[in-house]
Amino acid sequence: MPPPVRGKGWRVFVDELVVSTRIGIHAHEHLAPQPVVIDASLAYRCEPSEEGTHAMIDYERYCNRVSEFLSTKTHTRMLETLAVEIAQLSFDEWPALDALTLSLYKPKIREGTRRIGVELDWTRADYDVHRTSDVAG
Repeated sequence: MPPPVRGKGWRVFVDELVVSTRIGIHAHEHLAPQPVVIDASLAYRCEPSEEGTHAMIDYERYCNRVSEFLSTKTHTRMLETLAVEIAQLSFDEWPALDALTLSLYKPKIREGTRRIGVELDWTRADYDVHRTSDVAG
């Protein structure tokens, strides 16, 4: 008999975190920071616990840390690069994190659309491969 189908477990989600950062490839985008909106879904690799930060994804700290990181970094040309940097930060600082989905977009970037952006979906294994290739390259 096959094992019972299980759910995906616990997730922390953040919807529409707005942070100003220096982003874009066009000349006018280099003049000043602009808002980027972030949606994040952060899957636990363990049962959430109050017994230490290694078993917890503190959503308040997560929002503050991502906001601080983006507001102080140098200019980034592409949203894709920014998504990878946020993913790296997330896996580095939250040992309880097993998988994440990040959606990033710039509000009102194109008339006639509600939003245009990028999405990154990584597991910790994807992050480990990326980190190893960065060290080797």
